[in-house]
This record gives sequence, structure tokens and C-alpha cells, in this order.
Amino acid sequence: MSSIIKEVITVSGIGLHSGTTTQVRISSAKPGEGRYFVRVDLPENPIIKAEVASVNQTTLSTELGHTEAKVRTVEHLLAALTGIGVENARIEIDGPEVPLLDGSALEWVKAMVQGGIIPSSLPSGSPVLDPIWIQDGDAFVAALPASETRFTYGIDFPYPAIGNQWYSWNPGLESFEDAIAPARTFGFADQIEQLQKMGLIKGGSLDNALVCDREKWLNPPLRFDNEPARHKLLDLIGDLSLLGTIPQAHFLAYKASHKLHVQLAKAISEQ
Repeated sequence: MSSIIKEVITVSGIGLHSGTTTQVRISSAKPGEGRYFVRVDLPENPIIKAEVASVNQTTLSTELGHTEAKVRTVEHLLAALTGIGVENARIEIDGPEVPLLDGSALEWVKAMVQGGIIPSSLPSGSPVLDPIWIQDGDAFVAALPASETRFTYGIDFPYPAIGNQWYSWNPGLESFEDAIAPARTFGFADQIEQLQKMGLIKGGSLDNALVCDREKWLNPPLRFDNEPARHKLLDLIGDLSLLGTIPQAHFLAYKASHKLHVQLAKAISEQ
């Protein structure tokens, strides 16, 4: 059974890439309407559906929309809604980017629980019948037929603080709010200047992202030993949520990206 939004949930904060403050209001949508954004700051309040067909670009975050109306960095909020079983939600936002908050999905989950949502387990859709495998160099993402839904994610970075990490999550054994939601986004000190010159991460800070240099984390402690791998798994859930209901499968990813996540979601929708 899906979770129902009982009260309007209001959250505001700074966007990771835009650096602008936006307010988000989440309310219940009718059964079958799914999850969708409404740009209340634009004329006629355009609607942007949280579905695969709405993906606009995937550079360091997932952006939905079209020329007239876009909303960026949707993955953490969508992962939170999906992870606690909210299948129908109207998400009003007064700007172009979802707030990053603390860099995880935990504050979204807390706000939803305070608003009266009783979390349920991640809903599972129809089983994936044939293996789907998408590869880019040594990075890949796959959906494999399985008797129950599971997510496994591996990362490998040339920074000693991270290195090679794996995490496997079974929604039937561990709750999203305990195992996945607290994992924060992460970045690298030696890439900040270049990314800012590209017009990215204007709102990033040591308060909303884990940052490491070539030797160590600059803002410990971590919430999990493998927090970066868990966060990538969180991103995957957010991107797969664009399918509406995530199918029953073993999702396996290694060194993947939002681009590969979305390619997998498209392949699943076509199957």
C-alpha cells in the first residue's frame, strides 16, 4: 500500500548548482496522477511530470522539463518520496532547482514524517523479464531478473578517503530512511574551482556535501563507512523513480552516473 500525504509539507533551501533559495510545497495528488512538479513562479504555473520522458539533461544532477520550464536536482526529493512509498505527489516549487538541504534525502523524509506520512516500504512494480545491461567504458548499470527487488552499487575513485566501495540494499530487510536516506552527496576539493567556472555547484558547501582532498575528508565524520556508495544508490533510486513504480529486479551499478541511470530507466520503459 502506498503512503498518503495528509498535510502540505513546506521546505526551503539553497540549490546545489544555482545557489538560489527556493521553497517547495508537497501535497497529495489524486491516485494515478503520479509525482509531478509545478513551477509556481512562472506564468500559468507549468507542470513538469516526474517521468523519463521529461529528462532534459543529466550533468551532475537530473534536470526535468523543457525550454519554458525546468527543475533541476530532483533526484534526492524523488528518492525520498519513492523510498517511503509516496506514489502520487504534487510538488510546487518557486524556482529552477530543488533545495539540496544537507545533501542527503534525510531532511525530506523527516519533513514528510512530521507532515503525517507513515512510511511504507518501496513499492515494487512488474518483474523485469530479460536482463538489461548498459555500459560506458568500465562503468555500467543493469537490471537483472530477480525474485525480489535489490540494489547493489559500486564506486571506485582515486582518492584514498573513498577508494573502492560497494553497498547492497534489500528494501525488504532495511528501511530506506535508515539505510539510504542519510547518505550525503560528495565532491572533491581539487574540482571545485573548475566546476564553478562551468556555472555549477554555486550553492555547494561543507554544510551540504562531503568533500575530500587527495588525503582525507575535510568535514568528517561520515554517517556510514561507505556513505558515498550509499549516496550513489540513493541517486539511482531517484532516477529510477521516473518510471513511476520501480520494477522488481536486481539493479546493479558500477561507477555509473545520472546519464547511465536515466538510460537504464528508458530501456526499462521500452521493454
